[in-house]
Amino acid sequence: MGWAIAILFGTAVVLLIISFIKTTQSNSQLEQQIEHVSISVLNEVHDLEKQLRNIQLDAEITAQQSGAAPAESEERFMLREMLDLHKRGYSIESIASKKQLSPNEVERMLAPYMTRKTERSLVAQ
Repeated sequence: MGWAIAILFGTAVVLLIISFIKTTQSNSQLEQQIEHVSISVLNEVHDLEKQLRNIQLDAEITAQQSGAAPAESEERFMLREMLDLHKRGYSIESIASKKQLSPNEVERMLAPYMTRKTERSLVAQ
C-alpha cells in the first residue's frame, strides 16, 4: 500500500512539473501574439496619422488657394472647443462659464451646429 501511495505521489509531482512547463510555453506564445498585434495596431495608427496630416495640409492649401481665412483662427479654435464640450454633454451654461462668455453668445455660436429635436410624425391610420 505504501508503494502505491509513493508512486501516485511521484506521478502527481511529475504531472505538476509538466503542467508548469506547458503553462509557461503557452504564456510566452500568447505574449508574442499580443506583441505582434500591438505592433500592427501602432503601425496602422501611424499610417492613419500620416493620412490625416496630409488631408489637413490639403485642406489648408485649398483654403489658401481659394483666398479663405486662415484655418486656425482664434474664433475657430474656440468654436471647435465649444462644439467638443457640447457633444460631450456639457450644458450651455457650463460651456459659457468655462469660456468666460455669456450663455447667449455660446448659444448663438453653437446654433448652426446644434441638432434640432424634430417632432415625430404621426403614423397614417
